[in-house]
Amino acid sequence: MKISFYTFGCKVNQYETQAMAQLFAAQGWDVVEFSHSGGWDVVVVNSCTVTAEGDRKTRQLLRRLRREHPEAVICLTGCFPQSFPAEAGAMEEADVVTGSKDRRALMAALDRFLSTRERVVEIRPHQTGESFEALSAGGFGRRTRAFLKIEDGCENYCAYCIIPTARGPVRSKEMGALRQELEALAAAGYQEVVLAGINLSAYGREYGLRLIDAIETAAAVPGLRRVRLGSLEPDVIGPEDFARMAAAGKVCPQFHLSLQAGCDATLRRMGRRYDTAHYLAAVEEIRRRFPLAAITTDLMVGFPGETLGDFEESVAFARRVGFARIHVFPYSRRPGTRAAEMPGQLPQEEKRRRAARLIAVGEELRGAFLASMEGTVQEVLFEEGGAEGQVGYTPNYTPVTVRELSPLQGRILPVRLAGREGDGCGGCLV
Repeated sequence: MKISFYTFGCKVNQYETQAMAQLFAAQGWDVVEFSHSGGWDVVVVNSCTVTAEGDRKTRQLLRRLRREHPEAVICLTGCFPQSFPAEAGAMEEADVVTGSKDRRALMAALDRFLSTRERVVEIRPHQTGESFEALSAGGFGRRTRAFLKIEDGCENYCAYCIIPTARGPVRSKEMGALRQELEALAAAGYQEVVLAGINLSAYGREYGLRLIDAIETAAAVPGLRRVRLGSLEPDVIGPEDFARMAAAGKVCPQFHLSLQAGCDATLRRMGRRYDTAHYLAAVEEIRRRFPLAAITTDLMVGFPGETLGDFEESVAFARRVGFARIHVFPYSRRPGTRAAEMPGQLPQEEKRRRAARLIAVGEELRGAFLASMEGTVQEVLFEEGGAEGQVGYTPNYTPVTVRELSPLQGRILPVRLAGREGDGCGGCLV
């Protein structure tokens, strides 16, 4: 039988989808690319529930799939069912419903449905002390850059966030297993590894380890030339960590440092564990250790109680940091979180206005960052090519297009960067 996957959400979700696809392929399933037109017998929708909009898109997709493919088997899995099991279980469009705790359980649930044709809803709750689920996913079809999930869960319980419910307690990939998988990726020809997690900064706490231990382990693997990091929490990553990262020699100077708000009053209401001064100190330490570092972040607008003055503080702070990229999103009210019941809920239209303003500022800052790259020579890892040229990424994750027809995929080559092209830069081989 043919099975396909559709993924919403973050890189961890994408990693887990690829891992599930590999599990099914190992059992003899024919894994095919997703298409709305069909060409598959079973489709797995891996959901995201960070925002209410994510839930809406999941529902919308399930309805469309059932309407257009009435004979197909539809599976719903991931963070939405885990967070809202009653709502997900009531969605009759899905024949099989599982959560985010045990990805392998989906295979058994699907087998039961195919045997009995009776709907299966099996969402196992997270528990204190549960272990890390070891999965392997590789490079999402590429042979250049591999993603490696090394941590799951979050225990921060920020006022707006449902993720602790969706993902459970912090748990980490054991160091021996981590080293073994890194060596396997290097042996398979990958030159760059991306360490990912739901709360990546919490890696290793149950073993008495820290994230820097995993980074140094990855950097020590022969054949791996780059180590890239997922999103980091500024309250648990300090000067010593950045010093050791720089000394490791392979850490990419691209840091997604979670911010959420550039106003201390808003950060306190959110339940974040740092202030803007702490955040700025981390940024300055990064730039001291990593010249031309790209600092990227997430910024929320319209959190309950955010005044216009609070918002302007966030805008001013974003300009002060000089982010290379900002992911802007309006606050989304999530049942089961403290913020959902807070006073001062803002109208949707006001949140949209603030988001549009901050997006424009982010685009301005993006342009300034790309301009700072012009004229520099960067080592570019090429990943794909076509009629427009060969496309790759610098260590600080600037997309670069080179007008070269011969394929360069998998090679790291020096490129002199020219002016901005789209979201990145043009360039020529040195």
